[in-house]
Amino acid sequence: TNGRQLFPSAAMGLTRSRLHKKRVTGGAMPVHRKKRAYELGRPAAGTKLVPGQTRVRRVRTRGGGSKFRALRLSVGNFSWGTEAIGRKTRVLDVVYNATSNELVRTKTLVKGAVVTVDATPFRNHWYHAYGEVLGKKKGKKITMKPLPADRRRKQTKKAADKSLEPFFRTGRLYARITSRPGQVGRADGYILEGKELEFYGRKRD
Repeated sequence: TNGRQLFPSAAMGLTRSRLHKKRVTGGAMPVHRKKRAYELGRPAAGTKLVPGQTRVRRVRTRGGGSKFRALRLSVGNFSWGTEAIGRKTRVLDVVYNATSNELVRTKTLVKGAVVTVDATPFRNHWYHAYGEVLGKKKGKKITMKPLPADRRRKQTKKAADKSLEPFFRTGRLYARITSRPGQVGRADGYILEGKELEFYGRKRD
C-alpha cells in the first residue's frame, strides 16, 4: 500500500525545516531549496488505551534503523520505587495530562501521562514478601495462595506507605508513563508515591 493511502497528511510532505517560517520582523523567508530527507517529519502516533488490545507497527527510519509505533496498548511494565521491583500490569485509565484535557478524554497514552494501573501484581508482591494483604477492609476476607514454608521464614514486618492504602483498597494505583509509546511501542513507567502522589492527586481533583 502507498503511504499516501495510509496517511492522507503524508502527501503534504511533513517537514521539520524552518524555511517556511517568517523572520522575527514578520517578513517571509525566501525558500531557496527543496525539502530534505533529514528534515522529514511523520504523523503523530496518537496511541490509544484500548482494553485487551495491543497494536504496534514497525517504522523504518533514516539509516535503516527502526521505530515502533504503538497504535493501541493495554498493558505496561511499571516499577515500584520503594520496593525496587517492576511488574507487568494492565493500564486501566488515563486520569491526567499536563498538556491537554483532550488527551485524557480520548485516552491517549504519551510520555508524562498519569494513568491508573491494576494493583494486583503489587499486592501479590507485598503478600509474598511480608505476609500482609494491602488494602484489606475490616471484616472482609481475601483469599491468597498460602506461602511455602521456606518463604514464610524469610518474612520481616514492614509498614507500607499510608498514602497508598486507599489505592490498594480500590485496586487501582496511580502511575506515570516514562516511555514514549509512539517511538518505542511500549507504555512503561513507575508507581506514584509520597509528595508526587499528593501533587497529582491535587491536580486530579
